[in-house]
Order: sequence, then C-alpha cells, then structure tokens
Amino acid sequence: MAILNIVKDDDPILRKRSRDVDCVDQRILTLLEDMKDTMHKAGGVGLAAVQVGKLKKVIVIDTGEDQLELINPRMLKKSGKQEDVEGCLSCPGVWGITRRPTKVEVETLTRDGKTVRIKAEDFLAKAICHEMDHLEGKLFYDEWVRKLTDEEMEEIRK
Repeated sequence: MAILNIVKDDDPILRKRSRDVDCVDQRILTLLEDMKDTMHKAGGVGLAAVQVGKLKKVIVIDTGEDQLELINPRMLKKSGKQEDVEGCLSCPGVWGITRRPTKVEVETLTRDGKTVRIKAEDFLAKAICHEMDHLEGKLFYDEWVRKLTDEEMEEIRK
C-alpha cells in the first residue's frame, strides 16, 4: 500500500469537520490500509483520515494490543477521568498532559459495513477520543491541561 503525507497542525484542513462515509467501498478500504501503513511508518498509535488530507470519518488505531478501524464512529458513553501525556503525528515535537475519559463506548461501522459497539478503557479510550476529536476539527492541545517542556519529555522517556 501507499505511505501518505501527514498534514501538519498549521494546515487549515485539520480545523474542518469530517464528513460521513456514505458507502464502504474499495476507496475506503484502500484508505484504511494506506492509513495503517502511514501510521506505522510514522510510529503513531492512531490516525484520522483528515490527518492525511481526507475529510472522511475514518480512523485507524493500533495500540500494540488493540487494532481498530472506525468508520463513522459515534460516541455513546464516556465516564471517568484520566490525565496523561499525549502527542500527535500532526504536531511533531509537541507534548502535553490531557484529560480524557477512562472509559468510552462508541458505535461504528466495520469494513464490512456492519454496525458494532466498542467499549474501551484507559489508553485505548484516550486514543479513540484523540482521533474522534480530529473528526470534529479539534487538536489535542486545544484543551490540554498543560504543555510539557522538552526536559520533562526527556525525563518521561527515561
């Protein structure tokens, strides 16, 4: 598959709302595969289609334990609070502490066009929320608790 260009945070497309996918066809299936390849090559955990310049409600996530493809995801429930370090492939070198729910439930289409519900906790819940924010034109630093310095990130990485 293809490695796509990741849009950076100064590109106005990242502030636009993504549109529903009308039909899960070969174009969407190819987009999913290209997005996964792009995300893995970039070393990311998640990627929304808008981050590769496509205003479609399509997300891929790979936490190492969970691999998800979300098409037209819709948040059903959120609960709890977690604060943790977060970054974004569209915002290289920028890190901050965010506040996200610890549990989420989303309804989404599969690549087969079937509607399913997914329940997620902790890191996966955070990743889903981060990527769903992209579909609404939001970036993680819009509402972060605080930005981390380079020195703080070096300490975290140790």
